[in-house]
Amino acid sequence: MSSRLKENAEIGIIGGTGVYNVDLLHDSKSAKVYTPYGATSDDIIIGTFAGRRICFLPRHGGHHSIPPHAINFRANIWAMRELGVTRIIAPCAVGSLREEMKPGDLVVPDQFIDRTKNRASTFYDGGTVAHISTADPFCPQLRDLAISSGRSMGIKMHESGTQVCIEGPRFSTRAESRMFRSWEADTINMTLVPECVLAREAQICYVPLATVTDYDVWANKPVSAEEVVQTLRDNVTKTRGIIEKLIPLIPYERADCDCGTALAEAIY
Repeated sequence: MSSRLKENAEIGIIGGTGVYNVDLLHDSKSAKVYTPYGATSDDIIIGTFAGRRICFLPRHGGHHSIPPHAINFRANIWAMRELGVTRIIAPCAVGSLREEMKPGDLVVPDQFIDRTKNRASTFYDGGTVAHISTADPFCPQLRDLAISSGRSMGIKMHESGTQVCIEGPRFSTRAESRMFRSWEADTINMTLVPECVLAREAQICYVPLATVTDYDVWANKPVSAEEVVQTLRDNVTKTRGIIEKLIPLIPYERADCDCGTALAEAIY
């Protein structure tokens, strides 16, 4: 962690569409973290919950002013690492590619397919080469804890899934949506990649908490931004509830995953 920073945190929350604040934090304050990649999406809020130091960053900015293809993912992850974060919980909105994954359900993905086009997706783009493994891209320990937290609340949880990440900001065509279904993908969004990849390069444990907001257009029902936001508003209490149950369960030491040593065999 940078010696210049007076604040620190151990767990980071990156809020997606519909998750713009974390009023669960106590004694919170705002911090601006300067990075080699420019500005973060917004100032980072740092506070305490359940005796843990938590920081929160709205992925799209506090007023949802940053479209998915323009998010400075490298700055966001770099800043969290500078603060000392070793775990990231990442709520996000997704469209469903499966009839059984209904609007209002939550999904804890275990795989992704990258269909982004123009995003800086590595910290190692010159001087040092790193081939990070994303065979299993999300922290298994955080996934297990998130799933058990949702179960204990009686929330409809899908415990695995392949999430397609597209460039955006447009939604898919019907042909694209049908193609993703044929690939056996389950959900789709615009922000998972490169956020989770950069977290792996930063050796930070990462788990997405995906709220299904709609059926993608394979279901012959066009997606509207209004529909997405309304479903998120209706389900934000579920996401918050899982986060509140999850945080106290996270061990202080990392022993049941390899996220903290992800670079050990990646740099040549």
